[in-house]
Amino acid sequence: MADFFSWFDNSLFNWCLLIFCSLLIGMSKAGLTGIALVILPIMAYIFGGKVSTGLMLPMLIVADFFSVHYYHRHASWRHIFRIMPWVVPGILTGLLVGNYVSDTIFKKIMAICILVGIIIMLWQDLQKSERVAIPDYGWFALILGITGGFATMMGNAAGPIMSIYLLAMHLPKYNFIGTRAWFFFLVNLFKLPLHIFFWKTIHLKSLSINLLLVPFVIGGVFLGIQIVKIIPEKTYRVLVMVTTVAAAILLL
Repeated sequence: MADFFSWFDNSLFNWCLLIFCSLLIGMSKAGLTGIALVILPIMAYIFGGKVSTGLMLPMLIVADFFSVHYYHRHASWRHIFRIMPWVVPGILTGLLVGNYVSDTIFKKIMAICILVGIIIMLWQDLQKSERVAIPDYGWFALILGITGGFATMMGNAAGPIMSIYLLAMHLPKYNFIGTRAWFFFLVNLFKLPLHIFFWKTIHLKSLSINLLLVPFVIGGVFLGIQIVKIIPEKTYRVLVMVTTVAAAILLL
């Protein structure tokens, strides 16, 4: 027991941060996208970058499960099938280069990709002509899929990239959340054995911490569901866009 507590310094402050992050994980999976990237630097501060990705993954899967259960009827599988084939090579690339790319370089590359995607999406929104249909181009799903797969493997940080993809499809609020929920549930399940057997960032000690934090994750999901209910459709789209840009700036 003493060895278990010594792994995270037996610090009350660290425990408070972990509980706060667990609530945010649940809320982000319930549809309050963007806030998840606040978690990344906090977890990295406590455990280090690579270790924190493995510690977060089981909590993300738990939150994904409850989000899928609540929003499963709203998923748009056409958009999931379109981007998923490109996500897998992105994940495998992240698996291979994860030990060689510094956190600083990775965050800057990802932030630039997010901002470019936002600019493309806004440009498309400003065009009233149907001739501008960037989301229909194959390269749009290809670039965001590979980038998102790489980002999710390197730091569980593909949320803003997936938000750009789904926002560009102009999905209604609940279709946006349901599609996103199923996408990340499948992706995170795919990543699980990679973290266990290749990076070895998930083990009994990390799962012990996860077990203690799961109630807060579930509480965050239900809290997020209630907040999403009171946000109007147009306001929700703007909120997602603003938090996505803020997350990219934070990474820079």
